[in-house]
Amino acid sequence: MRYLFAFVFAALMSLSAVAQELQCSISVQSASVQGTNKQVYDNMRNALQDFMKAQIWTSDKFDTKERIECSLNFNITEQISSNEFKGTLTVQLRRPVYNSAYTTTTFNMQDNDIQFRYNEGQPLTFNPSSYDSDNLVPLIAFYVYFMLGIDYDTFSLNGGSPYFKQAEAIVNQAQSSSFAGWKSFDGTKNRYWLINNALDDNHKIFHRELYNYHRRGLDQMAESVDRGRQAIYNSIDQLKKVKQNSTRNAYLLTLFFTAKSDEIVNIFSGAPQMERDKALEALQVADPANISKYNKIKNSK
Repeated sequence: MRYLFAFVFAALMSLSAVAQELQCSISVQSASVQGTNKQVYDNMRNALQDFMKAQIWTSDKFDTKERIECSLNFNITEQISSNEFKGTLTVQLRRPVYNSAYTTTTFNMQDNDIQFRYNEGQPLTFNPSSYDSDNLVPLIAFYVYFMLGIDYDTFSLNGGSPYFKQAEAIVNQAQSSSFAGWKSFDGTKNRYWLINNALDDNHKIFHRELYNYHRRGLDQMAESVDRGRQAIYNSIDQLKKVKQNSTRNAYLLTLFFTAKSDEIVNIFSGAPQMERDKALEALQVADPANISKYNKIKNSK
């Protein structure tokens, strides 16, 4: 159904039936925090799990087998007070590949600006029209909407746009927050720049090629490896333009290749020499940070 959905997105958006969209694994680690009540972290994880199970994020209907697979892994490094915590959050999103047992990672990042308040016993609730000053629910909601944007983009051209807009609304609401990660001057790798990239005109190519890479590339490989690999090369070649045209920040493109670099090596290893050479040439421009990894493609058999 998810693949049929790719072709009838507009119709499905009007459906009133809803169901839980996410199959989300949540963990809370606190090994580096000394001398605190460890039960609070178990309670925190349970509260987050209950929140995610209860919250409905879209108006679309998902079968159980269609739920979007993702994970949110908190690593608490400091307990600032009885109810305030600091640490990191690793966010990962995965997607099944059509007619195969393979699951591809579509988004993988670590947010190092995680700080929030959590009050034990207080239910977590989300109000999309206002910012929760405890910062925990806005963090979760932002990444849920961002992951929905990425996932929908891989199934239908620009299908994720409504969810990127929802994520942008949270960033806008958080501009008065004292917590880091929501503003342009908080650094170059944060939530502000993530959604800025996603909605920037320069990244229109990115959204198109996110779709092409998955639907015309990976999803076609069970039927024709050659055709699927060619589509993936075409996407990488187009993504060069995003890199070349990004005068300030291409954080989203960097994260794309963080998620895809190993996969790309596997796809082009063993391809005809001409295809390997072309892929390597495109990758040198699109993702120079991982060029040592991509050099394995050149001499693969």
